[in-house]
Parts: sequence; structure tokens; C-alpha cells
Amino acid sequence: MMTRLSILLAQLNQGMGDLVANADAMLAVRERWPQADLILFPELQLIGYPPEDLVLKPALIARAHDQLQRMAAATADGGPAMLVGTVIQLEDGLYNAMALLDGGAVAAMIRKHELPNYGTFDEKRLFQPGPPPEPIHFRGVRIGVPICEDIWFPKVVEQLKAAGAELLLSPNGSPYELDKDDLRLTLVRKRVAETGLPLAYLNRVGGQDELVFDGSSFIVNADGQVAVQLPDWESAETLTVWERQDAGWACLPGDLHALDTAPADLYHAMMIGLRDYVNRNRFPGVVLGLSGGIDSALSAAVAVDALGPDRVWCVMMPSRFTGDESLSDAAECARMLGVKLDTIAIEPAMLAFDAMLANAFAGRHRDLTEENLQSRIRGVTLMALSNKFGHMLLTTGNKSEMSVGYATIYGDMAGGYSVLKDAYKTTVFALSEWRNANAPALGLGPDGPVMPQNVITKPPTAELRDNQKDSDSLPPYDVLDPILHGLVEEELGVADLVARGFDRDTVARIERLLYIAEYKRRQAPPGVKLGTRNFGRDRRYPITNAFRSI
Repeated sequence: MMTRLSILLAQLNQGMGDLVANADAMLAVRERWPQADLILFPELQLIGYPPEDLVLKPALIARAHDQLQRMAAATADGGPAMLVGTVIQLEDGLYNAMALLDGGAVAAMIRKHELPNYGTFDEKRLFQPGPPPEPIHFRGVRIGVPICEDIWFPKVVEQLKAAGAELLLSPNGSPYELDKDDLRLTLVRKRVAETGLPLAYLNRVGGQDELVFDGSSFIVNADGQVAVQLPDWESAETLTVWERQDAGWACLPGDLHALDTAPADLYHAMMIGLRDYVNRNRFPGVVLGLSGGIDSALSAAVAVDALGPDRVWCVMMPSRFTGDESLSDAAECARMLGVKLDTIAIEPAMLAFDAMLANAFAGRHRDLTEENLQSRIRGVTLMALSNKFGHMLLTTGNKSEMSVGYATIYGDMAGGYSVLKDAYKTTVFALSEWRNANAPALGLGPDGPVMPQNVITKPPTAELRDNQKDSDSLPPYDVLDPILHGLVEEELGVADLVARGFDRDTVARIERLLYIAEYKRRQAPPGVKLGTRNFGRDRRYPITNAFRSI
């Protein structure tokens, strides 16, 4: 009877659809750890997660099968077996599966039973639910392999326990969101308490479009104690040792890495999400407008930490309304970050548009139209630089602005990616204060402050007219953001928020602005998901919508 088992947890990044590279990376892990009995890889590690409609391509399924067979053949040498996440095609449809590769063959196949279909997930439109899983028999040990969502409900692990499972290995593709570490640990401890079985929770790392995965894999023994904790945000390979004891299998104590707390975890999420997006899409770097304000300063800091200062190009585009304070703050911010800063004045373009539209606008006063023209001139300028030199245009708008439409479509919304898309303005302030006092562990930027303190403390302004302040059009952000959180994350109505003490007319106005700005958000670039309901995969509202909660 097997009394000792070495299981390698391979917390890895994935290249979406990059089948050969993903397979090669897993085989390289196997070569590095010949002493392991079994290597556990994350959910859909061969394909990439979430694959969306990419898995509907028959060619991808065929190539995934070929790569899986190649990996299986490698196990004929008698070395470590592998549990590999992949997609399989059967007569009745596609399945999200884990394949046990051992002895030169696919020794077992486990199909995911519970398919998530909420928030960022839509697996039911792609996959068939697998049957209630049975344990796999591996070298005399019965191992349950509940895949990701399978552990969110008790029935799958209860089925595995009833079928004789002695320990549980759960591969995951669990996206980051605020406070998710505690949620995962509470969930796993509940499943462990219900079954009396130890459980290894393995998660992937890295960014995939709007989602970012934090890793943070861990093992909980039958007594509810954490035996092993892998780091967050970076790839890690940890060999865990399991022993059959009188009360059953247990993982021996191993490394216990400390995990990020807020707001460091939010910052790392933005940084890793941007890094993988830019690198995987093969951009040489990013270009962004640096206005002297806090949003662009924080965006630039995240970009420098993600990519290094040599890959970040900042551009100041002053108009007649740009104050000297903004010019000096932008210049100092660029100096502190060590980035290239160019200045391209937009006054000639503003004068050209004034002349071009003079007859058409005759008899009408200057208003929001001319303000938006400035933003669009800046957008055209930055897109021209992006086209000419290949750098991706990084937008700098935050979630508060995007919620109420305080952003110019085809202007400051133009670009390829947004790191602040799911960060409310109050979060932007907190992140800026944190970054000025701390350097992210995986960052490539300076160790010290990254922006002048004046950028954080001065009143926010778009500087599109004389003496303009954000507060001219919006409530203070410490009022606006809790209202938006209630409307967006909690789906509350006006009456609910009035009961919390907010002014009825203010809440009703904000709700109206939120709904009528939906068309803008549909045309916004992707950005990193940070909270429970980002604009994009999480929250899908109709553009044409007459409903109001008052």
C-alpha cells in the first residue's frame, strides 16, 4: 500500500491558444521535477482559460488532442505522471476536462460537472456538464479531482468521498477580485470539513484580456489547517509531500507565503494584467497622455512597473486651458518615473477646428461640444503616434467617470487597454498614496515615489475650460463612489440608497447618468477586472433602457 506521495503543484501562466508552447512549458516542468510522483496543472492549462468561443474551432480541438498525446507519450519513461487541463470532444459535445497522463498514455479522463454561468463565466454555452466524477486510481491511491466550480457546491465532493476518494486535488482558473483569498479559503475549509478529506487548491496566474489570475494556491488538511501556501501573482512550482496517516492522508507542512492585502493586491492585478496584455499582443510598449492629473499619473506608474520605463512613452498635450501647475506636475511625474515625455500642443488643431466649424456653428455659444473636441484632438494625436510607432495607446479613465459618462467617446476613451477601468476615483487616490510609499514586489519601476504629492492632493480637473473642476459636474467622489457601488456592485435602487442617507435627487441623477452612458461603455477598451462587477463580462445591460428605480 502506498504510504507516501509527492505531488508537484505547478502554478503557471498560460498562453491562450498557444498549444505547443503550453505543452512545452508543462513538459519542461516535468523535466525539472523527476522526483515527483504526480504533477497537477491548472484548469485548461493546455488551451488557456477562459477560452470563450475559441474552443468552437474544430482545428483547435484536433491540435489540442495531438499535443495531449505528445505529452502522454513523454510519460512512458516511468517518471512523473501529469494531470493536465484540456478540452475534449465527444459525440455529445465539448467537455472541460482533466487528463491523467501516465505510463505513456491517457490513463484517465475527468470531466467538469458544475459549469459556471454567471459574472465572467459562460461555460454552459460552450461545454457539456460531465457526469458526477469518480476518483482516479493512481498508484494505489484514490484521488478525487473536482475541477474549479465543482468545489463551490457540496454534492461533487460528497460524491467523490462516497466513491472512496482519499484526497482531493482541485485545478482552478479563478480570476482575481478583491477579497477573493478569504472567500476561497473559507470555501475550501467548508468542503474539507464536510468530507474529512485534505484538499489542494491550484490556481493559474497571469492576465487574459480583462481578467487577471493571482495564483495564491494552497493546501488545507483534514484538520482545517493550511499546510502549504504558494505566492500570489507569480508562477511557482512547489513539491508537496503527502503521507498516509492513521486518520487518512495529510500533506506535510511546507512553504507558507504571505499574500497581498489591499491596496497592494489591486495594484498587482493592474500591473500583471497590463504586462501580459501588452507582451502577449506583441506591442513594443505603451503610449499615453500625461496631463498632470492623478489618473494619468497612476496609469503611467502602473505601466512603468509592468513594462519598465523604457517601454512607456508619455505625451503632454497642453491647450489654452492647461495651467502651469499641470505642466510642471506632468514633467516632474515623468522625471520620477524615468520615462520619455514629449509635448505636443493642441492649440493649432483647436484653431483649425474653430475655423472649419465656424459657419456650421454660427449663432451658437461655446459649450460641451468644444470641450469634447479638445479631448478628441488629443485622442487623434495619441492614436497617430500609436499607428506610426506601434505602441499601444493606454487610456487613463477611471470607473467613476465611466459610470456616469464623464468621458469623451472617440477622445480620452480611445485606446487599446485601461488599467483603471474597474477602479473608482477614491480607489485611484488610495492606490496613488500606496504606490508613493511602496514599491510592488514584481515591479520594474523606481523604488521611491512615482508622482508629486500635489498630483494627489489638488482638486481633479479635466482642464477643458477656464477654472474647470470635476466638482462642477459631479458630487464629491467620497459621495459619488458609494452611490455608484450601490447601483453597480449591489444593484440597489434609489430608495435603498436614500435609506443609507444619500440625497434622493443626487442618487436619481446618478442612476440616470449610469444608464444613459451604457452606449459609451460598450465602445470602451478592455480593462483589468478588480471588483465583483466590472463593466464588461460581469455587467451586461441593454443600451436602450427606459427603466428607472424611482
